[in-house]
Amino acid sequence: MNGLSATLSRVKPSPTIAVSTKARELKEAGRDIIGLGAGEPDFDTPENIRAAGIRAIEQGKTRYTAPDGIIELKQAICAKMKRDNGLDYVPAQVSVGTGGKQILYNALMATLNPGDEVVIPAPYWVSYPDMVLLAGGEPVIASAGIETGYKLSAQALEAAITPRTKWFIFNSPSNPTGAGYSWDELKALTDVLLRHPHVLVMTDDMYEHLAYGDFKFCTPAEVEPQLYDRTLTCNGVSKAYAMTGWRIGYAAGPEYLIAAMRKIQSQSTSNPCTISQWAAVEALNGTQAFIASNNAIFERRRDLVVGMLTEIDGMECPVPDGAFYVYPSIKGLMGKTSAAGTVIDTDEAFATALLEETGVAVVFGAAFGLSPNFRISYATSDDALKEACERIQAFCKGLS
Repeated sequence: MNGLSATLSRVKPSPTIAVSTKARELKEAGRDIIGLGAGEPDFDTPENIRAAGIRAIEQGKTRYTAPDGIIELKQAICAKMKRDNGLDYVPAQVSVGTGGKQILYNALMATLNPGDEVVIPAPYWVSYPDMVLLAGGEPVIASAGIETGYKLSAQALEAAITPRTKWFIFNSPSNPTGAGYSWDELKALTDVLLRHPHVLVMTDDMYEHLAYGDFKFCTPAEVEPQLYDRTLTCNGVSKAYAMTGWRIGYAAGPEYLIAAMRKIQSQSTSNPCTISQWAAVEALNGTQAFIASNNAIFERRRDLVVGMLTEIDGMECPVPDGAFYVYPSIKGLMGKTSAAGTVIDTDEAFATALLEETGVAVVFGAAFGLSPNFRISYATSDDALKEACERIQAFCKGLS
């Protein structure tokens, strides 16, 4: 009897954080480690945004705010939604939280009852199923494999929905695959959702601005206006604005849902960091010019990584549309043995052997609900990526 909640037995620690922690510990112990586990841009927060945070401190804007954000930030979010997504919201329809994670968690806590189901396409961001479990719901995993470009088909979505479905969680461009849904692909999904009016839509648009080539981002309520009243459109400043540590996420949706989320936040964390909120106002209202130049760097890195991994026999690596991840399949490597004698019978065994034998840290595919794969974050320098891919190539060549 340890006194801990039974709910804790339903969830596991974040595997992505675990990989980053392990890599950091090995590095501190003197190992030559290249960490490709963290989903975090290696760029500094832009100067104008940093300056806005400093101004907030100097002007004494350091006191409590409304539990779910200052009006100036909510207004900036409404303007962003109109400008980028063609969606009309008022501040009462907006919630600001301590990062995107809190926004998603608040929404699930505010709506899920025991037995409620949440449809989650796999591969998925590692936290979705565990958040659902913590909130008392049941994750229903709908597979979207490499044969569909890691994108959920309308048929698979239809098959996953039951009378107990409360939410459909949607993420494009995707973590972990970088797959992005075109307008027509998303319209096929929204057509299914129109046939099931009891299902709410939670769309995680965190990688909206990280889009490459001909891919054009779109979001469910934009594609199908009839879903507006059932959709919580979630986003944040972490990725596109290189503000991961500032911890600001936000969502826009039905007023009743935003009010419920506010109630939860008022009794848990209360307001997000005031200084970060003022920095986020500048991020959304200020210049967006740096996004295109950052994206050009990310696209170059993507092409470098995909090109080098595609040269490996037994590995298949689709070209991502956005975000900063690749998610290669290692189906052709299963059953082989590494140079140090590790049998590669799972993608976790592959990732563990890769770290121990070459010093390259990646996240194994089972953490994201689809195996045998692994995820690389290419949000690091070209030199580190080239060296890491050369080590992966050598490791795979040594498999027998």
